Amino acid sequence: MKSPRWKPAEGFKGLKENWKDDLLSGFLVSLIALPLSLSVAGASGFPPIMGVMTAIVGGVLVSFLTNSELTIKGPAVGLIVIAAGAVDELGKGNAAMGWHLALGAVVVAGAIQILMGLLKLPRFGDFFPLSAVHGMLAAIGIIIMSKQIHLAVGIAPGELKGKTPLELLEMVPHSLLHMEYHIAIIGLVGLMIMFGWKYLSFSFLKKIPPAFVVLVAGIILGRFFHLFEPAYRDFKPLINPGEFSIGCHVDFGGMKGDLLPAFLKYVAMFALVGSLESLLTTKAIDLLDPFKRKADLSRDIEAVGAGNVIAGIFGGLPMISEVARSSANIYNGGKTRWANLFHGVFLLIFVVFLSPVVKMVPVAALATMLIFVGFRLASPAEFKHIYYIGKEQLIIFLVTIVATLSTDILTGIGCGILVKVIIQQIYGVKPSHIFNPKFEVRAEKDIYFVSLSGAAVFTNYLGLKWKLEALPVGKVVQIDFSGAPYVDHTVMENITRFKTDYEQAGGHMELIGFDHHLALSDHPLAARRNQRETVLS
Repeated sequence: MKSPRWKPAEGFKGLKENWKDDLLSGFLVSLIALPLSLSVAGASGFPPIMGVMTAIVGGVLVSFLTNSELTIKGPAVGLIVIAAGAVDELGKGNAAMGWHLALGAVVVAGAIQILMGLLKLPRFGDFFPLSAVHGMLAAIGIIIMSKQIHLAVGIAPGELKGKTPLELLEMVPHSLLHMEYHIAIIGLVGLMIMFGWKYLSFSFLKKIPPAFVVLVAGIILGRFFHLFEPAYRDFKPLINPGEFSIGCHVDFGGMKGDLLPAFLKYVAMFALVGSLESLLTTKAIDLLDPFKRKADLSRDIEAVGAGNVIAGIFGGLPMISEVARSSANIYNGGKTRWANLFHGVFLLIFVVFLSPVVKMVPVAALATMLIFVGFRLASPAEFKHIYYIGKEQLIIFLVTIVATLSTDILTGIGCGILVKVIIQQIYGVKPSHIFNPKFEVRAEKDIYFVSLSGAAVFTNYLGLKWKLEALPVGKVVQIDFSGAPYVDHTVMENITRFKTDYEQAGGHMELIGFDHHLALSDHPLAARRNQRETVLS
């Protein structure tokens, strides 16, 4: 019988010890990854099979470079908007050329991520306000749904070309009125499976990923409706997966001439948004890890960057630590990073032996998977949750969504950050406190006292965090917020997570001094405003 403190071994010893659990989990995760990798790549303007290429690289190569034991690496829904934009803008209407030029941006972004990891820059991930990050992800979900809804009911892709997300949303009633009903049936069945699968009462069926069921059902319905016949040629109802070939596809032509500004923009977005999503996933999976292991975030970003360089050279999408597949890995009993490796190996087997089957997958089936994922990113529950945290957080969230839909991702999250700073000024944060945390650290025997005398906000949290990280492990630490006029939600969530990590390492941490603070909502980690006039003056 295993001890309650037992942890899986690392390296090849861990493989020998846990190969059965990791093999089974890797196989089940690959059933999720196959259809989603195809759909993400297709929606990004890449040959769909290259999405699987990315997942294979993320599994077979990156597993050896990271120490994040339970995350699964692969193409991400959150980068669809950036990748599709890169293909369109760099290719100037030529999809094939746009794909090759976008690969150049992926490779350069990957190299930047390696450098970020070496310079320990992932620690700056705590700078971004959480409501703005969630707003960015919700906007991405809306953008994805705005296009995939049309494809799910049989609207020809050519009719959607050049449309902005807002224009695509306006087109939804028209597309529903002019749907091709055979294809719409496939879309409807796919949506019923994706949204209804969790309500099944048979537990053994729940082990089968709904995305894989949609893939199989879509192929069967596609054959039944004869979607391969010439009558459907205008709709392009079946995907063209492209050829899985090992060769160099990357083109760095975007680094010169009039394409350079757009090229640099997409390099920045791939590197920034991809790293941010990956960091958030890795930290979330660390919290779910039943064995309480902590990944080295800098090393993980280095590993993802190396994977992006290799995947980009061979034609693949950018990868991240992907949250849905990583969560499924934990649920399926994965123990070590070998589960990620096995998931990549199984995908390679599928590509080699099932390529003819992949060519029978209807576009509508893949569209329903993306609609489901997009809905999860922008679900009403997400809006309700942000409102529960605080009304001011909802304002930041909504501004980020609107700005992202109207412009682009970088501008959107920038607007969210700006609005948060303005709100903090309204709540009494002095301009001198924005980037400069005011605190004092003193030690008495084995107890460390940290007293704040200035506002604790997302823009200055890193200074506080670095000071806390410098404290010895295994001590008693008391952080007193009584002198802080304002403590924002991002600091409350980050400092609570830091407290958990510190205590898991053997120390004890107390957060005190909130007696005179008024929480801005009932959420336990809501922003707090000090009500004492002597402090606020």
